[in-house]
Amino acid sequence: MKFRLAAGMSILGLMLSCTSALGGTLEGPLQIVVSKDLQELKIYDGGVVVATSRVSTGKAGHSTPTGIFSILEKKRTHFSNIYDSAPMPFMQRLTWSGIALHASNSVPSYPASHGCVRLPNDFAKTLFSATRRGGHVLISDRDVAPQRVVHAALFKPSIVVPDTPLLSDAGLRPALIEAGDKSVEVAMTEPKPSAVEPVVVRTEQDPIRILITRRGEREALLDLQTLLNTLGYDAGAPDGRHGKQTITAIRAFQLAEGLKEDGMVTPELVAAVYAKADKGAPPNGQILVRQKFKPLVEEAITIRQPDVALGTHFLLARAVDADKGTAEWYGVSMDNQLPKSALKRLGITTEADASAPDAIARTLDRLDIPEDMRNRISGLMGEGASLSISDTGLGPETGDGTDFITITRKVQKADASVTQGSRKSKKKKSSVTVIN
Repeated sequence: MKFRLAAGMSILGLMLSCTSALGGTLEGPLQIVVSKDLQELKIYDGGVVVATSRVSTGKAGHSTPTGIFSILEKKRTHFSNIYDSAPMPFMQRLTWSGIALHASNSVPSYPASHGCVRLPNDFAKTLFSATRRGGHVLISDRDVAPQRVVHAALFKPSIVVPDTPLLSDAGLRPALIEAGDKSVEVAMTEPKPSAVEPVVVRTEQDPIRILITRRGEREALLDLQTLLNTLGYDAGAPDGRHGKQTITAIRAFQLAEGLKEDGMVTPELVAAVYAKADKGAPPNGQILVRQKFKPLVEEAITIRQPDVALGTHFLLARAVDADKGTAEWYGVSMDNQLPKSALKRLGITTEADASAPDAIARTLDRLDIPEDMRNRISGLMGEGASLSISDTGLGPETGDGTDFITITRKVQKADASVTQGSRKSKKKKSSVTVIN
């Protein structure tokens, strides 16, 4: 609680002091939420709003995409490379394809940009000082707010306690043995151990980013190649590609098992390979971890009720206490209407309801994460760790030098080079609202 209060006071101080050189930049993880219907940006510390500002998102024909983003790059001075070198001060890039937060002289509280999120100058300057690379920004069609989520499936930091002899395991020896069936007195060979403080492995590194999603065609083929190799059919180094060597291995397996020898990857083939390898049903989900925009972990998991959409959710860990092995998670569910083609490809017959109060918990209930994988990720947990859950997996915006980016609605024409609006000197009311 001390950290949360300090963080809240720090950001309040930042919002009240719009000077060019700000001291005491907030290091705690912020959750920045842009609401397109309200044309408003809110900053959350946990579940508490600490500041708001008006914004202008993309106008018709240049709509700002919605989804889960993170700050990829920060530049105090930036100029458009499309629109006559228009200035874009205090630019914070959200996608490499061209969406950013930046200051502007024209923020009319209605959609007016060419895709970016325009901010009033004083607020943009202050926000720039309060954020860091990797900080999350959610852009939603409607107003959404993070809520506290308590669930056994959520990760928490590991506490490693040294091995100590248990009382029940202590060796026993007779102290006095008399003839016959007399009672026997026993004494412990080891003294009662003194209280031992847990040994905690702390990390000062950047927080990890976790993504849980459905296993795609590439990942399924990687699994298949691995199993074929295990069974003695040389599919080459697993690379997720249906190449010549993989086709040859599939044909050899089909021939040996009396199947149609066509080298094709079908559900029937996959089921046969898994049965032969005694591996049960193929995994249909995956968990991925990145840190500092670089991949760390990629493992298979099982999603129960695969015909029901996972939905799109984002959770941020606050008050992570490695001494106690606890963390507070705050989550948001976002609308994500999948096209019919995607629903068919993913085998989804029931869509998600982002407005349901238990939407996140119902999704977490369906995830089976191996215990060794859970322990490994728990060992990486730190303040500001995040978890994204999505049906659509690694989209085109997620690549080298990014966190996991989830687009819930695409933009018609994206660019990070908005034109500046009218430069007429028109005094506006304060762009910053402080929530007490």
